[in-house]
Amino acid sequence: MENTYIARQPIVDTQEHIFAYELLYRDAQGHGGVENGRYASVSVITGVLNKFGTHKLLGGRKAFVKIDEKFLMSDMIFSVPKEFFVFSLLEGVEMHERALERIETLASRGYELCINDTRFTFENFKRYESVLGCFNYAKVNIAECAGSREAHDVIDKLREHAIKVIGTRIEEKAQREAAVKLGCEYFQGYYFAKPNIIENKRFEPSQLAVMKLYRLLMQDEDIDAIANEFEKNSAISVQLLRFINSGAFSFRNKISSIRHVMVLVGRKPLAQWLMLMIYSKSVSKIDEFSPLMLLVKSRTELMEALVRAVAPNASNELLSEAYFVAVLSLIDTIFEVPLEEILVHLNVSDDIVNAILKDEGLLGELYALIRHIESFDTHSITRFVEKYKVPHEKLDDAIFRSIESVNKFEESKHEA
Repeated sequence: MENTYIARQPIVDTQEHIFAYELLYRDAQGHGGVENGRYASVSVITGVLNKFGTHKLLGGRKAFVKIDEKFLMSDMIFSVPKEFFVFSLLEGVEMHERALERIETLASRGYELCINDTRFTFENFKRYESVLGCFNYAKVNIAECAGSREAHDVIDKLREHAIKVIGTRIEEKAQREAAVKLGCEYFQGYYFAKPNIIENKRFEPSQLAVMKLYRLLMQDEDIDAIANEFEKNSAISVQLLRFINSGAFSFRNKISSIRHVMVLVGRKPLAQWLMLMIYSKSVSKIDEFSPLMLLVKSRTELMEALVRAVAPNASNELLSEAYFVAVLSLIDTIFEVPLEEILVHLNVSDDIVNAILKDEGLLGELYALIRHIESFDTHSITRFVEKYKVPHEKLDDAIFRSIESVNKFEESKHEA
């Protein structure tokens, strides 16, 4: 089968820190449940291991992959390295004697297992009762279970067996709260991937300072004047120096001053970094990268990678514009101000404004494609690929290069 898509969806803990990923699979027509379920499982797993590499795609975290009865009973399952994957058994897996024996064998060999989105009734619970001790996780469809007393009681029994419960299909805040009430320890759904307005006063002083520095850099102000302005904002300066000295860069010598940063890094990359800092919940919390900040980083990396895939000879100016489209695309989630107003305040060019607000031009189409990738809209992705005649391998490479870069970016906070 040609043109298959693999994507990852985060599974987060109670603090909304990423705990693991579920790897999603669809073909070019948008089918997730292909006729040969075993082929789907093998495609996801081999795609990670052979083409992309586990660290590049997962950043050191585990991946949940759905498996059907054929894959469960196939001996190829034992060739999958247990340190990287959690097997999620689909509801259609029959709990016959051989299947139960296979589950016990996998558990005894150290594999982690999950009950995948089963309807949590006592009748279904009995199917797994004899092997509950073999499972590490159970996924609960919150939309189906939130108001069910029976589901609540079944989840209590699961937790008695030390099974961690993951609430899935969470699309809004109310469902997240329902999952907490049910006793879920982990959560999954588009609610955690899409931007949410941060509860925040408009234009806090620290954010205004970043905006002022950004304008100075883009207006070609004297380097000493910019360095002096940085030094008036100690929290921003400390965070910048720690980030520059981390594993995110590979300078031969450690950097010791803001002026040194400007000389080595350059005005535009420094301005781009400042815009990323706006997405941090607080520039004084130098050891934290907010989920929103990671989403913005993902968009910037993917925009630049997609420009190169569509236009291999793209100018530096076009690449820079692509970066700023991605950075500015979520800026209203920070300031709680209409995006149009913010873009005017920043004196952004008409091309960038139209790309962000109207999906116009190449940058606008690329920005729309990023949103399709985030929502796993394979029909729209395929239409873009066909329009621009982008080889599927190039799109794959662009997506996974951006994922690898975000993983490195997140890791850099631990190395700082």
